[in-house]
This record gives sequence, C-alpha cells and structure tokens, in this order.
Amino acid sequence: MSTTTRRGLVLAVAGVALAATACGTTHDNAPGASSGAGPAAQACKGPGGKFTIGMSQANLAEPYRVRMDDDIRTAAASIPQFTVNFADAAQDNAKQVEQVSTFLTQKIDLLIISPNEATPLTGVVKKAYDQGIPVLVLDRKVDGDAYTSFIGADNVDIGRQAGQYFKEHLLPQGGKIVELKGLAGSTPAKERADGFAAGIAGSGITIVGTADADWLRDKGQQQADALLKAHPDAQAIFSENDPMAEGARLAAQNAGKAALPIVGIDGLPVPEGGIKAVEAGRLSATFIYPTGGAEAVAAAKKLLIDCGQVAKAQTLPTRQITKDNATQVYAELNQGS
Repeated sequence: MSTTTRRGLVLAVAGVALAATACGTTHDNAPGASSGAGPAAQACKGPGGKFTIGMSQANLAEPYRVRMDDDIRTAAASIPQFTVNFADAAQDNAKQVEQVSTFLTQKIDLLIISPNEATPLTGVVKKAYDQGIPVLVLDRKVDGDAYTSFIGADNVDIGRQAGQYFKEHLLPQGGKIVELKGLAGSTPAKERADGFAAGIAGSGITIVGTADADWLRDKGQQQADALLKAHPDAQAIFSENDPMAEGARLAAQNAGKAALPIVGIDGLPVPEGGIKAVEAGRLSATFIYPTGGAEAVAAAKKLLIDCGQVAKAQTLPTRQITKDNATQVYAELNQGS
C-alpha cells in the first residue's frame, strides 16, 4: 500500500462520526475526525479479496471477553474472505502493545482491539491507523480519535441507569452503599462510576467506600470482604460488572449478609452469566452490555469487502434485567443458538 497513492478526504456531517469512504481514497494528514476514512478505502479489495484481521483482546480472565472473542469468531465464520488471528494481552499493557505491533509486522488488513487501558494503547492504535490499517475499537476507548470506528455501549448511561435503580427500587429512602470498580485505567470504569454518581444524585444514597477489583471475580470477593468489614452498615453493593458482583455475593454471605442487594453490569446470556444470576437471586439486577463482536465483523465486511462506510461511533443498546424479566430475556437472547 504505497503512500504515494494516498489522498485525503474530509467528511464532516453535523458532528456525526466520520465514515469510511469509497475505494481509492486514503489519508496523509492528522488521523481521526479531521483525516477522513482513508485507511478503510485503501484496504478495500472487494468480494474477491482475502483479508487477515488481528483481534487484540485485553484479557481472557473475564467471561465477557471470552464471549466477545466467541462472537467475533462465530460472525467471521460466515465470511470466507476473513481469517481472524486472536491475541490475549492478559491485562498487560506492554504485552498488548507488543501483540499489536506483531500484527502490524504481519501486515494485517484490519485491527480490532479492546484495549486493556486507554492511554498506554493509544500510541500503537494510532500507529496502525497511520499506516493505513482500519481500526475498530471495541468496548474500551483509547485517547484521541486515531481510529476508524468505536463500537460499544454508553457506559455513562448504563451507570446512570444502575444509579436510578438504586434510587427508585433498592434504597428509595436513601442509605449507605459500597462500590466495586473495574480496572482504573480503562474507560468503562470511570464512565460507569461517573454515570452511577449522576444516577443517585439527590437521592440520599451515600457511597461510603469504593475499591478497584479489576473486573475479576476473585478480586471482587477480596475487595468486597474488606469493604464490608470497614463499612458493616452498608445496605447494598454496586459492582461495575457481574463477575465482581458474584465475588461480592460470596463476601456478603461470609459476612452473614446473604440477602444484601447487589447490582452488576454485563448480563451475558450464558448459564454462568449475569442474567442467570439475577434469575437465581444472587444479583438484584444487571444491565446488558453487548460485546460488539458481531457488529465489529459486520463493520469489517462493510469496510473491506463492500467498500462502504461505517460511523465513527456505533452505540449499542442496553437493557435492565431484574427478576421480573430475567427468564424471558435469557430465552429471547438464546433463540436459535
């Protein structure tokens, strides 16, 4: 892909994300919203092409991320032009940077990445984008806008909905709660916390203690145990994902608080996921957080095979899951599977 063939094309549509343009146009200037969609246009070879996609996963210790990879694998299996190579960074920023760099050396046609943390991965994502490789960022963001498209749910809104659930259903008279947060440098951790704070604003609910549990069940149990010992008067727990919430349930049981209300986020429609945890009564509620795997493969097809356009941001829908709808939603999401 010679740099001499690159030409810039700026598309600005009332604040809507930039899209990939038709074949034959590429970019030379600053990446992101001001640079157009050159990488996608340059990479497109049409239906007769063969494409290698690199999928850089933050870790596979979280069930959510295993499901994300599975969703990508399943969707890509129906597109014979695609070969997807997967890498697991195991929550190691340096390892993820190295793995993406290896993908670039291998001359991949498109990069899908769910960054472990935003800032440490920004540089290598920009490097891929500047080399003319379309980049789809899933779930967790990077700094700046040097990527083709971000695909994920609105974490601020999900956090706000969780806060409103506490305010309207769990503690309508106010009360004290503790909060388990995800990996500190990942964008969903901050956004969910910000949204939750907005959701409980003016409610009389006080967050008396917080702890980072890195999205992991075991660490969620350890941190919840410490929080409940430090704040024995806590009346509920908000966990930024379901595995930490399940760990918190074990801590609550060990503390003699088996009925303590606990709310999580993810809502995976699998036997060990959050929807079943709500159905079984281990969690009071959860919120569906789509993996974006199928949507990423669809975007890759549009960019590489159809020579089409994708939005700079694709916001995926969420849904509140409680005991009232858990069984129904689980069945709906598993139809045909």
